[in-house]
Amino acid sequence: MLSATEVKKIAYLARLGIEEQNVAAYATDLNGILTLMTQMSELNTEGVKPMAHPMDQVQRLRADIVTETNQRDYFQSVAPQTESGLYLVPKVIE
Repeated sequence: MLSATEVKKIAYLARLGIEEQNVAAYATDLNGILTLMTQMSELNTEGVKPMAHPMDQVQRLRADIVTETNQRDYFQSVAPQTESGLYLVPKVIE
């Protein structure tokens, strides 16, 4: 069990500012987390395959089809400066 003094020390090391009236609540929450971790470490996980994500899903992919029209010439025509199909911008680094 973490004491209020230990919670203050952890907060100091983590550079977290905890108000004095909240120290007891933090101690209770941290003790709950540590208790859960202790319970979980006692479980037999032999033969359990590690997961990268808790949801066993695959991401939906859209078809690789062009949906926009080519407007390059239009965009180049309204740009302040272009050369050989490239946009020219002011030099910012010497």
